[in-house]
Amino acid sequence: MDRRLSRFLILLFSQWPIFAFSQVTDAERKYTAFDMRSNGKIYVVVTVVLIILIGLLLYLIRLDRKITRLEKEAGDHEKHS
Repeated sequence: MDRRLSRFLILLFSQWPIFAFSQVTDAERKYTAFDMRSNGKIYVVVTVVLIILIGLLLYLIRLDRKITRLEKEAGDHEKHS
């Protein structure tokens, strides 16, 4: 019985995305990037994405500099010991 229940639950939850997307109406599907561009909303999306990507890039550069500095300090410490 437990095996049947687990199979049923696996089948049910594997179909969950289909049930969720079947609720979208045709009017919601036709809202495309063209509509966003004509409303000016695409520029907001692009700006937010660019801000996030620039933030990630700056974080990685800063992290790389810190790691490089720590590696140099560890190398100097090993030479003096």
